[in-house]
Amino acid sequence: MGTEPNLTRLDRLFARLDREQQRPEQLHVPRMSRHRIALFGATLAFYATIVVAVVTTSWLVRLDWQLMFFRPYQQWPEIHPYLDYYVVLGQRGPTAVMVAAWLGWRSWRQHTLRPLLALGASLLLLNVTVGAAKIGMGRLGPHYATEIGANEMWQGGDIFPSGHTANAVVTWGILAYLAATPRARRHLSTLSAVVSLGVGLTTVYLGTHWLSDVLLGWAAGLLILLALPWFEPLINRAEARVLGARDLLWARWGDRLPMPRPGGAVPVAGAPAQTTPPPPPVPSAPAERLVAEPSVQVRPAGGRPHPAQRPHTGRAERTAQPSVTRRPPQPARSCRRAGSHGRCCRRRRCRRTRRSR
Repeated sequence: MGTEPNLTRLDRLFARLDREQQRPEQLHVPRMSRHRIALFGATLAFYATIVVAVVTTSWLVRLDWQLMFFRPYQQWPEIHPYLDYYVVLGQRGPTAVMVAAWLGWRSWRQHTLRPLLALGASLLLLNVTVGAAKIGMGRLGPHYATEIGANEMWQGGDIFPSGHTANAVVTWGILAYLAATPRARRHLSTLSAVVSLGVGLTTVYLGTHWLSDVLLGWAAGLLILLALPWFEPLINRAEARVLGARDLLWARWGDRLPMPRPGGAVPVAGAPAQTTPPPPPVPSAPAERLVAEPSVQVRPAGGRPHPAQRPHTGRAERTAQPSVTRRPPQPARSCRRAGSHGRCCRRRRCRRTRRSR
């Protein structure tokens, strides 16, 4: 009774890295449902509320100054080295490289460019929307504030909203957006929420952002993730164009490759082309025709029998007749120069031996 071999962890890892034979027919593509539209509207309203609260120098600005004077990095200095490394999870460069490597493997395995194109579209939207908001409002950070209690708006800064927080929401949230199963989507959504919340609060601890910057960064990143289904048709068209250009390029390079000829010879670049085809080989006589066909006796009416007519055969198809000689067999000749002991002469090295007398 045969048993299955015990697979090690490395074997299971390589088994998962194997490429699927074809693209899955059913790929989960989120749609802009009513629930998503409602969340998008609520998040947009929250975004506008934060902007208005900061511009009008409301209680939110006073809370920002209170946290700045509290200086959390001086209250808990023992966790400062760890949070310096943790905040890297919100930087655009390292996180984009890690997530792009994972989504690139998924694209290669599933024969589709949608994961990479979705990541590129989300990062492009992030740079355009968040970058425009930073430049347009120009708020200064806590370390560069000039007037206590002021909102520090339109002072030439680039701190509002928080880019670290928005990038953490988009980069890690795209994994949940592209998840294939509901269970994986729930787990990845929880992971992205924890990472983005931690990155935002870490920037407040380090004193690089106001609390209102972090709140607006969370809203900005969530708006991008909720709006991605509107860009799915554009992603599909871009994928079709890229794959079409790839197929066209492969077809052009395939025409330049040397094609094997029927004779097995491959044309060499620069050699003159052969205008006339080589003559066909002469067919050899089949093995069945080497056997003599028996003659059929036909008795005509009122006459003696005669052999049947044989079909005319070409010269190349005629059977080869063995050469037969009529000379009688002769006895083997002995060497003319024999030694005294009856052996052949060593001078001519004859292979025959003299008969005994």
